[in-house]
Amino acid sequence: MSNFKESCPGSREIRNPYPEEITCVFCGSSVEIWSDEVETQCPNCSNMISRDMKPSSCIQRCPAARECIGKEKYEKIMKHIKE
Repeated sequence: MSNFKESCPGSREIRNPYPEEITCVFCGSSVEIWSDEVETQCPNCSNMISRDMKPSSCIQRCPAARECIGKEKYEKIMKHIKE
């Protein structure tokens, strides 16, 4: 029996977030956003900006997504996808 803990590779970015840069659509500033976030506040103009989640996200189709990434993150991401 292996000690290797299996996990879904599709949720790796959500479970182990990393910083990314996006451009604020209001003022053009470069803003840091984490890979598990759908929106953040621009530190320059204070507007909330959002980004598109990657289309390959498994959470839209996986029945175990809520348990895999956690209820709060799941609901936040799904709300953004439906908007």
